[in-house]
Amino acid sequence: MVDFTRRDIATLGIMAAGVTLAPSRAAATRSPGAALADPIQYVNPELRPAWLGLRQWTSNAGKPGASPAPPGMAIPRMGPDWMPRKIAGRGGAPDVGILVHGARAGTSRPAILHIHGGGYTGGSPMISMGSLQAIADAMDCVIVTVDYRLAPATRFPGALEDNYAALLWMHGQASDLGIDRSRIAVLGESAGGGHAAMLAIAARDRGEVTLAFQALIYPMIDDRTGSNGWMPPPYIDVVSWTPANNAQGWTALLGVPAGSSVLPKGSVPARITDVSGLPPTYIAVGSIDIFVNENIAYAQRLIDAGIPVELNVVPGAFHGFDIFASETGLAKRFRARLVDALGAAFRKA
Repeated sequence: MVDFTRRDIATLGIMAAGVTLAPSRAAATRSPGAALADPIQYVNPELRPAWLGLRQWTSNAGKPGASPAPPGMAIPRMGPDWMPRKIAGRGGAPDVGILVHGARAGTSRPAILHIHGGGYTGGSPMISMGSLQAIADAMDCVIVTVDYRLAPATRFPGALEDNYAALLWMHGQASDLGIDRSRIAVLGESAGGGHAAMLAIAARDRGEVTLAFQALIYPMIDDRTGSNGWMPPPYIDVVSWTPANNAQGWTALLGVPAGSSVLPKGSVPARITDVSGLPPTYIAVGSIDIFVNENIAYAQRLIDAGIPVELNVVPGAFHGFDIFASETGLAKRFRARLVDALGAAFRKA
């Protein structure tokens, strides 16, 4: 069994930092004398206990006896069916760590390449182990999740190449793993959703592997959000992830300030000029998630390019709500809808 690492706990702390950082930004931007409405009124009632617990947990973080994780969040464990492996990196890069579930030679089943979140600077596959296990339990498929290199120690395209190496490995080892090459999907949450979108673009451009589907869960896909692009209203960025966090994460990945006019090619999905030829897409995001505007805009661009898109906007859901409020009915329905979208995509492929 593999437990949460310090890296994972640190990532959760960064995500939750928005609870304390956002009010000062909101206070600075609202008009003099204007009263800032209590942001909890925008939170889905089912999620309010988790939101309040998250705020309290953040204020206690680092104090003696403080809980290592927010209340309402189940600390995932890796079951014995997940097999760790190392595969060769690309172009002389270090070996890439992966976890494999459901490999069974002699079969031909759909497969999911999963990429974890963490703001491009933190996290590990363990952060998503709960949702991945739910998918594994619900679907007869192969799942590979990637422990890619993190920024700022590794700038773009290092993580992309790690993820692409895993995709090529899955495709090349399809017979041994029991994978149907025509039914490979990519899945990611938050920064992992950004990486998944980058990978889908790279796969299209390089022409070596055709993806059947991309599932982007509140993906981090536009470096301009909160910097020189869309500035969320005060109630949106008070939990989980702030504009300052967003700018720091993107700057760490890109090696240039977030929102710069010149970027590494293929690094920011929302800013690529051509989205045609990308795979059918599922995008899910909460209505008070900092990424809601960029996610809706990306879905619209894909629709305009003729890409089949399912967009799920959850009323009153904040960033990472399915992690921080994992046992709520809303989170369970959110995960179930992802499973349904993946199943439908694999039946069509």
